[in-house]
Amino acid sequence: MNNKKKNELIKNFENSKLMKLFGGQISNFNEDYVEIEVSKKEFMMRPAGMFNGATIASLIDIASYASALTKSSSGYYATVELKINYLSPAVGDKLIAKANVIKRGKLLTVVRSDIFAAINEKENLVSTSLVTLMCLQNKSKEIQID
Repeated sequence: MNNKKKNELIKNFENSKLMKLFGGQISNFNEDYVEIEVSKKEFMMRPAGMFNGATIASLIDIASYASALTKSSSGYYATVELKINYLSPAVGDKLIAKANVIKRGKLLTVVRSDIFAAINEKENLVSTSLVTLMCLQNKSKEIQID
């Protein structure tokens, strides 16, 4: 991945209002792959002490979008399908999203995103998903920031 693409991905991520709210950080990325970490905050939690499903779904969507951006040369992406399997309660100090492009087409890109809850750096898989994104062409010359 070239430096221009890396900078574009980081700029896009830093301008995400949802990631600012979540306090999300990109912990690792390369071509077709992104890891995002989100530390526990009270508004993300269910009364029983686990992360709520809305937080997980939002993190999946953003990580999938970011992994698609790692190789995109033009345009931006819109989610057209998001299927989540919640596998176990998301109990932990933070969530880690690991998103990997598994098929990239001219119009549609399919991403697998796994979410792990971590306690003392021990990760437990709590959800897995398939996300289909559609590449939309940006008519302006500016970088699309979402």
